[in-house]
Amino acid sequence: MMISYNGLLEKFKELLKNNALKFTKQRELILKFLYQNKGHYTPEDIYMLLKQQHPDVNIGIATVYRTLTLLEESHIVSSISFGIQGKKYELGLKKHHDHLICTQCGKIIEFYDEIIEERQEEIAKKFNFKMTGHTMKIEGICEACQKAESEA
Repeated sequence: MMISYNGLLEKFKELLKNNALKFTKQRELILKFLYQNKGHYTPEDIYMLLKQQHPDVNIGIATVYRTLTLLEESHIVSSISFGIQGKKYELGLKKHHDHLICTQCGKIIEFYDEIIEERQEEIAKKFNFKMTGHTMKIEGICEACQKAESEA
């Protein structure tokens, strides 16, 4: 991680204040969950896992959605869209990467490719386009699902 949890927490408190929102234990648990758990989670995943881990804390699904939206708008978390299935979120402060997504089991593999990154820069330059970011999502069938298919 490029930022300490305390640094992230300060940034989050400032963000809430600027949006006239209160800093609550529930909101902090959402931030902490994303900081501590590598991977990609739906709002429902986060909600269910937090309810299991903190049965004493009353947290609503609407709070999870609102907090994720706020964090995404502030580029603290990023999301991958799964169309009708909605979005999966991850902490957006790690090194840039792209995703391979299995359309059968939903597995997400992160990757980074220097050549793809360079080509995107070249393409943006060619069209006199100021690139501010990009998301690459390659969909297909992972190795395990291919094996399962061939054995069936």
